[in-house]
Amino acid sequence: MDQNDRPSLERRGLFGAGMAGAAIGGVAGLLTPKAASAQTPGRSKLHQIRERGRLIVGTGSTNPPWHFNDASGQLVGMDIDLARLLAKSLFDDPTKVEFVLQGSDARIPSLVTDKVDIVVQWMTITPGRAQQVEFTIPYYREGVGLMLLARGAKHANYEALKAAGSAVTIGGMQNVFLEEWIHKALPQAKVDAFESPDAAMQALNARRIDASMQDQSAMRWLMQQAPGRFVDAGYGWMPNSYASAVKPGDPVWLNWVNTVYKEAMMGVDFDYFAASYKKWFGIELPTPKVGFPTEFA
Repeated sequence: MDQNDRPSLERRGLFGAGMAGAAIGGVAGLLTPKAASAQTPGRSKLHQIRERGRLIVGTGSTNPPWHFNDASGQLVGMDIDLARLLAKSLFDDPTKVEFVLQGSDARIPSLVTDKVDIVVQWMTITPGRAQQVEFTIPYYREGVGLMLLARGAKHANYEALKAAGSAVTIGGMQNVFLEEWIHKALPQAKVDAFESPDAAMQALNARRIDASMQDQSAMRWLMQQAPGRFVDAGYGWMPNSYASAVKPGDPVWLNWVNTVYKEAMMGVDFDYFAASYKKWFGIELPTPKVGFPTEFA
């Protein structure tokens, strides 16, 4: 969940670019934003984009595995894969997309002022936000979990951590809700707050804490990058849904994006979508069953 969500304020800070760099190395970069053309009343964004010849997407560059610069400086991640799928579906060319890099607080303003056509930036669906933008169907269910060292840890899994009661210390990035979040899963655990993601990672590696609370997507990505070093304790909580967002009032554009996403999850582009899930999260998606569509069963 991203940093503008309550009660999940600053959650993405639990695993940001700093910790990613500490774990595997990486670089950050900026792309020059360009304004999208304002929407003509009565004409769908879908038609404007096709006439323009490129899709303009608002996203970020500092939150693996969603959107970040890899070691070669290329912008990559699950959100980037989805944006390129939209471009491919529009133009039969995944490169016809312009990325506008922005902070979390710019996501809604960039949409309502037509600076971007769509935001694909790990955006959590909330009722408050749904009054300002229109969300697509969700493409990921996020939550928090507990990361353990794979070798030499005092406690092997969540059940062992919970059984140890106040004898365990759980670390995380400092914010006002950290103790509340941790105590939802481990009511008796001690809580250690760190000033940066790097510091929390160092504490876990040095065994000064028993586990680190992280977004589950970030945990899965880090376990992909450092096989055998870390393990998921096996318990997740505080669920929230990620979706893309578009400017309200354009059902044609929203319906088209939803069609692309749905058929990526259930139909013609499933192989592409499944490959992204495998690459970024280590998740093997089951192939949708043929016959009657299970989503309507």
